[in-house]
Amino acid sequence: MDLKKMREKRNTLMDEMDALFTACESGDEVRAFTEDESKRFSEIETEVRALDAQIAAIEKRNELDEGGAGAGADGDPAADEKRTLDEKNFLEYMRGETRALDIGQNGAVIPAHIANRIIETVKELSPIYAMATVFNVGGDLLFPVYDESESSVSAAFVEDMQELTEGTGKFVNVRLENYIVGCLAKISKSLMNRTDFDLLWFIISKVAQKIAEFLEEKLIQGTPGKNDGVLSAKQVETVASDTVLTADDLIDLQMSVVQQYQKDACWIMHKMTLKAVRKLKDNNGDYMLNQDIRTPFGWSILGKPVYITDSMPKIEAGKPVIAYGDMKGLFVKLAQGIELQLLVEKYATQHALGVVGYVEFDSRIVEPQKISVLEMAAGG
Repeated sequence: MDLKKMREKRNTLMDEMDALFTACESGDEVRAFTEDESKRFSEIETEVRALDAQIAAIEKRNELDEGGAGAGADGDPAADEKRTLDEKNFLEYMRGETRALDIGQNGAVIPAHIANRIIETVKELSPIYAMATVFNVGGDLLFPVYDESESSVSAAFVEDMQELTEGTGKFVNVRLENYIVGCLAKISKSLMNRTDFDLLWFIISKVAQKIAEFLEEKLIQGTPGKNDGVLSAKQVETVASDTVLTADDLIDLQMSVVQQYQKDACWIMHKMTLKAVRKLKDNNGDYMLNQDIRTPFGWSILGKPVYITDSMPKIEAGKPVIAYGDMKGLFVKLAQGIELQLLVEKYATQHALGVVGYVEFDSRIVEPQKISVLEMAAGG
């Protein structure tokens, strides 16, 4: 869609509308529209409103396409043209047709707006990342967190003129830091040279897939000495058995999250755990797990959607096997300015090209009351 031409057409119509008003106010005489003028005014109004709606839709589409990064969000034709040129030069460079890109010490730097699209693709590929509270910024982030266990603030009935007993509240600071994550993808030059192959999308999806797979694991399991995952939750329910789950265990886990955080709560588990849960029945012999086409993965337990991931542990003694709650309690910092570079010579002998990406990442459970974990009993 050519936004420039659409805006020019809108301006022409507005000039015609102004001319209709001017014709009614010539000299000292002020008159009403004639029948033909009134009809034409209505036609112009309808066309202008339609153009406004289409222009707004295109601008919104551009904003979403760029991951809300601002490029093209203002509908600037010059910005649109620059992005198109960047993509053209980038693809020509990859195919060896030009050296138009800036060359850094380790390769060619990929245009920023292309890199930003990778972050949006990561969000589509990783449900846990999409559900968390995400900050796409660089640098450390510091959050003050109210520690309920160390606080003595309370309310009570008092008599008139009676002194209140003071309580103390304690805050702890949770810091999201800069841990660097790197990924490398190799692309066959034979594949790149195919004219029917969408090379740009392949690069974006390939790198995004690698980052999403990494994040999926780390946001679930965490890394000692670095980031927290949902399995780091302080609210833990331990089942009686080390091998078997019961319906009561699921109810206990769900009720460990307070009511105010139940609205957006969900279940996260391994597919083998889901298999075991699917066989659970209530006292009437009905299966507890219900198919629900309204939920993202088609299943719900006790009214809440179920997400499966291979990053969750299977049922095993002493293992945390199910996470439940509002995953917005997990705060994630993933720098929007992902650094991507092309490695042209490194894989030349393999008739391939490398795409390497680096991003700053960290995660912490900043709102611990929102997330609970179900843990199997220790064996032996």
